[in-house]
Amino acid sequence: MTSKIQVKDKSGNKQLLTIAPFKKRIRKTEPHKHNNYFEIVYLSRGKGIHTIDHHYYVVEPPVIFFIRKEQVHHWELTDKPEGYVLIIRKEFIDKSLDHELKALLAQISSLSSLQVKNNSTVEQLFQVLDNEWHISHENNFALMEGLLKALLAKVLEVARPLLRKSKRPNDLFQSFRELLTQSPDIRNSVAFYAGLLNTTPQNLNAVCRKAVNQSAAAVLAEHVIGEAKRLLFYTNNTVAQISFILHFKDPSHFVKYFKRFTSSTPLAFRKS
Repeated sequence: MTSKIQVKDKSGNKQLLTIAPFKKRIRKTEPHKHNNYFEIVYLSRGKGIHTIDHHYYVVEPPVIFFIRKEQVHHWELTDKPEGYVLIIRKEFIDKSLDHELKALLAQISSLSSLQVKNNSTVEQLFQVLDNEWHISHENNFALMEGLLKALLAKVLEVARPLLRKSKRPNDLFQSFRELLTQSPDIRNSVAFYAGLLNTTPQNLNAVCRKAVNQSAAAVLAEHVIGEAKRLLFYTNNTVAQISFILHFKDPSHFVKYFKRFTSSTPLAFRKS
């Protein structure tokens, strides 16, 4: 185990969007994060385990996995995989003027995995996107944008029962979530992020309650605890070192904070 989580960038030449067949030789990978992109993996064949943030998912194709850029994941496959890997960089989303596409991406990023029942259309859309990308790459942004939108809409159609109660987040809430996932340093301060967003802590709190029925502090705590768990699970940093990485004033404050939200101490979580 290392003191840092490995970071990989498979987006080749910083392409805004890339798609390729899942490499058949892949069986086992080390825990790693991705460098500033959202990854969608569709598997039509393969068996084994896919771990995302220390949660284990049995690979039962056809299945789709969604890995956000702050998450740690790794594969332990026992059978030859087949499928596609789709990488979407933040710059692609920023370049798009299609608000419906951005709403679809916001919805789909809340998922970790999805069992695909009627997969023929989903697989065909992956194939078309793959074919067109290799022909035009990003020379036809509108085409890539339209095909991606069609694919995400179809995937969300399959997932509709899971998302029926979800709300479309507003722009300020979405910006808050993006700040949390993109910042190399996590600060346990709502006021700090409110300042970066040119708003007040009170307004940010109201926006979070409207979007997800949680306070801004609760949204921030969810992210801080998630990162703390990754560092405890995937690195050999001490609890004291992790507390300083996460900008807590001292280790005892970090231990109390962690226990308040998880009912467990950091050491107990690491040993579990």
